Amino acid sequence: MRFEVRNDLKLIREYFGLSQIEFASILGIDRVTLNRIEKGTSYPRSELLDKIYSYCFSNGLDLNAQKELFFKDDLPDGHILLTHGAKEEIVGDITPFKGRINNDFGQAFYCGDSYSKSISFVSKFQSSCVYFLDFNPKGLNSIEFKVDTDWMLTIAYFRGKLEKFSLNTRIADLIRKVKSSDYVIAPIADNRMFQIIDSFIEGQITDEQCKHCLAATNLGKQYVFLNEKGVKRLKILERCFTSSLEKKKSIEEQSFNQKVGEDKSRLALIQYRGKGQYIEELMNEKS
Repeated sequence: MRFEVRNDLKLIREYFGLSQIEFASILGIDRVTLNRIEKGTSYPRSELLDKIYSYCFSNGLDLNAQKELFFKDDLPDGHILLTHGAKEEIVGDITPFKGRINNDFGQAFYCGDSYSKSISFVSKFQSSCVYFLDFNPKGLNSIEFKVDTDWMLTIAYFRGKLEKFSLNTRIADLIRKVKSSDYVIAPIADNRMFQIIDSFIEGQITDEQCKHCLAATNLGKQYVFLNEKGVKRLKILERCFTSSLEKKKSIEEQSFNQKVGEDKSRLALIQYRGKGQYIEELMNEKS
């Protein structure tokens, strides 16, 4: 799926009040080339694409964020707008059977609930992009997690951290519920979260300390599609180009948010010290 550069060019030019000659000069190309792109008879290389969208972003128009708002306005009743950050283009049909097995909920197709979160996970990759998708959940089975002990244990299981508790009935019940669902709604976990969960699984901190440390990260929700029935309810609306400037800003924001989250996590470890239960105590409650 190609980027909607033809339509975007016209929007950008009209928004900034530029003629084809003026915008072509800014981009360092001739008017004929720009005209061909707008007509759809020519398609720009990646370097020119980056110039187009970087100009837009550097002059104060976050086009992809605006597209997110328009897509939400146009969704049918009951549908949900999702985003998917991809390291490169999705080729062929969406499938839950690609990617790493030891992800949060195993091998599946992962989406986010906001554009800003999705770009943050792929901003360091040169050919990355973000997809907007229309999701119709009608008739599907799902399970939803919040930042709690069940969520922590489930992620630890799929990440291969709970081998010694694999026969525990609490763990078995959680995994059965996940595997009987078509999709999962859960907080997004990142690498820093996994380090905190590891500390809990290794008996270094309690469940209360872990929960409050994880809540401090505030990464939003993810929708995890576990089977073909689930992904068939997804419709790609658009593949959006993310310029180098937009990616750079996202990386800077991640760095700032990480520092804030780390400070909150350190305070949570102090605030909730001695409260809650350690992993061995929890597993012995229902084994």
